[in-house]
Amino acid sequence: MSGHNKWSSIKHKKAATDAKRGKIYTRIVKEIILAAKGGGGDPETNPRLRTAILSAKAANMPRENIERAIKRGTGEIEGAAYEEITYEGYGHNGVGIVVDVMTDNKNRTVADLRHTFSKYGGNLAETGAVSWNFDLKGFFNVPIAGMDEEDFMMQALEAGADDVEMGEEYFDVYTNPTEFHAVLVNMEALGFPIENAELTRVPKNTVNADDVASKLMRLIEMLEDLDDVQKVYANFEFSDEVMAQLAQE
Repeated sequence: MSGHNKWSSIKHKKAATDAKRGKIYTRIVKEIILAAKGGGGDPETNPRLRTAILSAKAANMPRENIERAIKRGTGEIEGAAYEEITYEGYGHNGVGIVVDVMTDNKNRTVADLRHTFSKYGGNLAETGAVSWNFDLKGFFNVPIAGMDEEDFMMQALEAGADDVEMGEEYFDVYTNPTEFHAVLVNMEALGFPIENAELTRVPKNTVNADDVASKLMRLIEMLEDLDDVQKVYANFEFSDEVMAQLAQE
């Protein structure tokens, strides 16, 4: 999962300087709405909602925004009817891209995705074309803050984690998706501060994209900027030198 770990590190840095907080809030609100719609408004009995609320708190979303989104999901407040759809495509060097969206208008979403892929050097693909190369994993971060790597790893594995990777500022913790929320509870009980808890897609195989790094990242960033897009995953691999250059951009 080293490629995912490297991208996780640069995403942390980008998020720290991301001025588009409204976009971040919109994505989280949609996730809260769908989580509450599917499993009810109580985070204690709805693991997906609990995870969405964790993301909201990590983004410093006001409590009233969270509560309003829950009520929209449970039907106490009227709002748009969103549905979840996954689209697939290819980027530069044949990099596989998976795009998770939440939309109230599929025709608009497909048109936006097709235009963006085409304009920035990629193309949409049929369902199943690239998703086979990604494993669904539970994923969350814990700030390193001087902790010993071996000690933390031992405790995380005993709490049920599948794997732990150490980045520059965070431990990246991976779990079986079915054990994700149980591991979260166990880690919180041990007193670890949990950040960025989510289900993610981790590529089984990666493609080196050093020679097209800027173009590929432009495509991914433009996909992420689309209103209906929640998450974008890709199976690229960059060298440490290219990662350092991207981190400075």
